[in-house]
Parts: sequence; structure tokens; C-alpha cells
Amino acid sequence: MSSTTPTSAERHQDHMTIAGVGAVTGYGWGRETLWEGLLSGKPAARLYPGYGPNRNRQGWVARVPEGGDPELGSSRFGRAVGESAREAIADARARGWRPGRTVGLLHAIVLGDVYEWRDFYVVDGARRRNREYLRLLPSTPNSVLMQEFGFHGPSMNVTAACSSSNVALITAKMWLDGGFADDVVVVATDLSATPDMVEPFVQLGAAVDDDEPLQACRPFQEGSRGFGFGEASVAFVCTRDVDRPYAAVLGGAMSNDAYHVLSVEPSHEQIFQCVQSALDHAGVRPEQVNYFNSHGSGTKQCDDAETAVLGRIFDDRPWVTALKPLAGHCQAASAGVEVAAAVLGYDRGIVAAAPIVATPHARLLDGPTPLSGGLTLKTALGMGGHNSAIVLGPVG
Repeated sequence: MSSTTPTSAERHQDHMTIAGVGAVTGYGWGRETLWEGLLSGKPAARLYPGYGPNRNRQGWVARVPEGGDPELGSSRFGRAVGESAREAIADARARGWRPGRTVGLLHAIVLGDVYEWRDFYVVDGARRRNREYLRLLPSTPNSVLMQEFGFHGPSMNVTAACSSSNVALITAKMWLDGGFADDVVVVATDLSATPDMVEPFVQLGAAVDDDEPLQACRPFQEGSRGFGFGEASVAFVCTRDVDRPYAAVLGGAMSNDAYHVLSVEPSHEQIFQCVQSALDHAGVRPEQVNYFNSHGSGTKQCDDAETAVLGRIFDDRPWVTALKPLAGHCQAASAGVEVAAAVLGYDRGIVAAAPIVATPHARLLDGPTPLSGGLTLKTALGMGGHNSAIVLGPVG
């Protein structure tokens, strides 16, 4: 190689890049299934029995279907974690990733393996053989992944409610910047759309399971009633050494409202500050942001907060996308799904967006749209006042 030709590490040394993507969602197993589902404009949710206050009616949820490698165990959660990580790592290698000496792992979760914990108490009477019990622990999927790939870097779970995916990516960048790891595999998993988990959110007025997603969940549109539940496991390989990265993570920030366990602080000051800090950390100006990849839960509180961000910080310039009407609200993995859509979009020249079905915000995109370049700001707002924002952009 000529001394004047920069290596991949030299080309990307100033930022973290996404080298590989893996996904298991309500659309099915694999990132192409996710991509095709989002471009179809059709929600991933289906009707399942056992929902409602009396558990006697069908509910609309975007559950991960059965699938995956049976050698990974009987749990859909464990198989989804393993398959999404495998796909991301294989994808990264195909795109020229060369793992460094120290590869770390961050797993964004909220509740862990809800279905297996339910069966542990309800079906098994809290009695299982030690080997089967250990599968329930949140540390086990991490250990299994590290063993499979022979990674020896730092490994931990990250939980910050529905901000967890963004927070994991910000933490990965901190690890790379601080020299704690050469590369970081980030996995975000949430399979918790059981009737017992969905109903409290319905009662709180945040979730909707009695209507089709595009009718119920309308972020930045009139008539939105809240979000529909989704499930997913999404994985990313984060590095500075890859030949053909999808996109760069230029910076990010996270904060807490310190206001209420459920409600957004009405002034939105902490959200404003979080978004501004993310821009400052990335070294970009608001006018450089072309796309606002919203949390977009479809609740009034979220719509009010993010509409205020668009007006105050961005002067209503960026185009707005909201994907929860399609993939569902996947809790800890929700931002992961939406980041995956954004970075795949940079690679393929398309911005994935849900179809508009009611009177919208003037900048809301109506379905898949050709990418016009520029940067993307991705917000994720979690219960308990967890705010987060990251800045994504093309590499080169």
C-alpha cells in the first residue's frame, strides 16, 4: 500500500463507525426482513389472543416469531440475542472489519427474558435445574456471546428504559475514545410483549393494543392514541477499523429530567439541553442536521416534547421520521431498530418512514423517501426521564 494512501483506521479514526448490522424483529429473522418490512409500509404487528384487562380478547402486538438456531436453546430471547449478534459480526467481517485485540460487548435491556421468567414462576413453580435457571440470568447471554467469538474485552448490560439502545451506543463510543476496547459489539434486546406486560401500559394511557397500528399510533399526526408493543433484538459492530462502514456515530449525549417516573418534565428544558449537548459533542450545528429520527412513540407527551425540540433547536428544518407505527415500540431495543433503519438507509440511499394517515407535522416524511444526504439526529426518550440523542452521518 502506498504511504500516501490512508488505511481504514486512519480514515475513520476521528469517529465511531457502524461496521455491521443484525436484526430480529416482528417482521422476522434478519436485517433484510426488517428492511423489506419497513419499506413495505405495513406494520409488523399481528393479532394474538389473551390480551385486555380480562385476558379474553385479541391484541395487536409485533412479536418476534419463532425461529433461530435451536442450538442456542429453547428461549426466543436467547436465540434472538445470538442470531442478531452473529449476523452483525458476519456482516462486519464481510465489509472489511478486522477485530482488534480487545472486543467489548454492551447489551441494552430492560426486563431480560420475560417469557422464561414468567414460566419459571407460573409453570415451573420456581423450580428448575441449575443449568436451566442460569439461562434466566441477564449475564448469561453476554457470557455465551463472548465465549462463542472468543472476545475478552469489557462486557456489561446497559439499562436506561427506552433510551437503552442510544445509551449503549454512546457508551460504546466512550469505550473506544477511552481505549477500553478496540471494537464494541452492541446488542439491544427486548422481547416483553406479553399480555401481563402490555396491559399496565394500556391502563396508563401510553400503549394501545385494541386497534391496528397505523390507526392507533400516529406520531406527529392528528388522532394518535399511543404506541403498539413490539419486540426485537438488534446488533451493531462499532469500530474505527472497517473498509466499508454503514455510517458514523459522530457524538451523543444523555441526561435525566429528575421529574417523574412516568411523565415528561413540562418545560422540556432537559431534553433541549440533551439534544444540544449531542450536537456539541458531535461538533455539528443544528442546520447541518437533515433528518430528525424521532422517538415518535405517538403519545401526546412525546409528540409535544419532540415538536418543541424541532422548533426551538432546529427551526423546523429537518425532515422527520417515526417508525414505531411499523415496527412497534420495542422498549430497550426501540432506538436500536430505528438506528438500524437509519444506517441501512445511508448505505442504500433511502430514508425509511411510515406512511402518513392523518393531518401531519409539515416536515413528516410520507413513506420511504430518497436520501438527500446530511446528518441524522436520533432521539430516544425513556420512562423515568431518561433522555438521549445521537448524531449519525455518512462516512467519507
